[in-house]
Amino acid sequence: MELYHRALEILPGGTQLISRRPTRFAYGVSPVYAARAEGARFWDVDGHEYIDWVSGIGAIVLGYADPVVDEAVREQICLGTMYSINHPLELELAEALCQTLPCAEMVRYAKTGGEACAMAVRIARGVTGRDKVLVCGYHGWHDWYLAANLAAESNLSTHLFPGIEPIGVPAALAGTTIPFAYGDIAALGQLLDDNRGQVAAVMMEPLRSEEPPPGYLADVARLAHEHGAVLVFDEVSTGFRYGLAGAQGYVDVTPDMAVLAKSISNGYPMAVVAGRREVMEPSARMFISSTYWSDTIGLRAALTTLAEIKRRDVPAGLWKFGARLQARLNAVAAEVGLDVHCGGLAIHPHLHFGETDDATRRKLATLFIQEMAKRGCHGYASFYLNAAQQEAELEQTAAAARETFAILARGLADRSLDDLLECDVQQEHFRRLVK
Repeated sequence: MELYHRALEILPGGTQLISRRPTRFAYGVSPVYAARAEGARFWDVDGHEYIDWVSGIGAIVLGYADPVVDEAVREQICLGTMYSINHPLELELAEALCQTLPCAEMVRYAKTGGEACAMAVRIARGVTGRDKVLVCGYHGWHDWYLAANLAAESNLSTHLFPGIEPIGVPAALAGTTIPFAYGDIAALGQLLDDNRGQVAAVMMEPLRSEEPPPGYLADVARLAHEHGAVLVFDEVSTGFRYGLAGAQGYVDVTPDMAVLAKSISNGYPMAVVAGRREVMEPSARMFISSTYWSDTIGLRAALTTLAEIKRRDVPAGLWKFGARLQARLNAVAAEVGLDVHCGGLAIHPHLHFGETDDATRRKLATLFIQEMAKRGCHGYASFYLNAAQQEAELEQTAAAARETFAILARGLADRSLDDLLECDVQQEHFRRLVK
């Protein structure tokens, strides 16, 4: 906390990523600064050890400091990381991706998910000659996306956080990005009709932690193509966790373009825009260019991570482990008598508290985060899986949950949740986070 207070004086917001702000966890109880990490765990600057159930905000898929990936990167560093000319790794990774992702016929690189989303939008606008983009989900911090809140600050409330003010976004972009609700195909159809001939792209997260409604994504693809729009799947948060063909392979719907970043390089900065040739090839004539997009550290890490995901069959392992985690937590909840259920897709489990009052649910979630942190488990009321999480992590988490659920049940029974909380209620709202 001392480091964080110092950071607030010289780093706007205290950190570079909203999801790393300590108010997103149990403020003052959860760890804030890590000193090192290995496998499924990290150690904070005070020397405390934690299982990391956030997996580096989703960027870690094999485990921290994976020996195979890190050794490949070390070897590459010895050969140089940046050149005045191209390196064969750029081609090798592209070929590997084209053999793996259903939509991939051509590939471009970036360093972050938000940057790659901006690139995908530029390509879609360039190839269609249109300006408007329909979005569903979270797609980064760039102007094109936050322009959705120029029309109404509530536009992105269900996609990211309530209260996002589009400060610094040119007013001229108002009306160029329009959100649509997930699962409502009629509403999407109406938006496409209302903006007929103007929509360059339909960009969406195909899924995160719940199954899409039957036939929904296929209908999205059909509507987008009927209206001449490019369908873009944002797979930054899903990637190869769901299977070797990505989320698009899992849902069996092939987009025109896909954006990947987290999980493709096990924590090393790397992002990809992959798509059909007829959509991607015109980008050669667009000014989309950066020195660091093809640095060999990211390329080598991604190529090695992809090979290891295949060799270890990581997706199958994550699905099985997630199902076991759900079963153990649900058994513990039943033993304790707490109305909470660990549900969602096994690849990304999350807790559903039975309380109907929203304020009470938020207190329960915060108390869960607080008490689990005390027992060496860092995370939210959800679980981001990686391949290093194994039996020891399962057993420690189940034991911690048994004690934590008992505390929550007692707090509900005697109405002492406020007394049990040693921190403010977890902050979900962006407006409060920027204070």
